[in-house]
Amino acid sequence: MTRILLSLSLNLIIWSTAALAEEVGKVGVDWVGNDIVIEAIADPEVPGVVCHIAYFDRSVLDRLSQGNWFEDPSNASIACRQTGPIDPANLEDIDRSEGGEEVFRERRSIILKSLRIKRIYDESNRTLVYLAHARELTEGSAKMSISTVPIWQPGS
Repeated sequence: MTRILLSLSLNLIIWSTAALAEEVGKVGVDWVGNDIVIEAIADPEVPGVVCHIAYFDRSVLDRLSQGNWFEDPSNASIACRQTGPIDPANLEDIDRSEGGEEVFRERRSIILKSLRIKRIYDESNRTLVYLAHARELTEGSAKMSISTVPIWQPGS
C-alpha cells in the first residue's frame, strides 16, 4: 500500500511539473486561499510565440469542504501572441494535421484529467491556432478556450 501511494505521489509530482510553463502571476480569489494562476508557455517549435494560460487553483480548505481532494476545475483561458520574429523555416516542421500537435500538458487530477494546449496550423489563413482544453468532460461539457496568432511577415 505504501509503495502504491509513493508511486502515485511521484507520478503526480512528475506530471504536474511543467518544464515549459513559467508562473507569471497569482491572484487571490477569496479568503480560503483559492487562486487564479497565470503561466507563460513559449511554443517550443515556433520561437516568437508565447501563450499565457489562466486557471483556477483550489486551496486545501476548498478541497476538504468539497470532498474532492485530488482534482482541479477543467476550465482555463488562453491568449497567445507573437513576441518576436517567426522564422518561416520553423513552420515547415510543425504538425499540419487537422488534429494538430500538443504543445503543453499539465495534470489537473491524479488519474485522468489534464489541461492541454494544442497547436493547429491554419495554412490557408496563415494563422497558428492554439486550443486549451481539458482531457476529461465535465458535467457533459468540454471546457475550452482558443487563441490565434496570424503569421505576418514584412513585405508579405
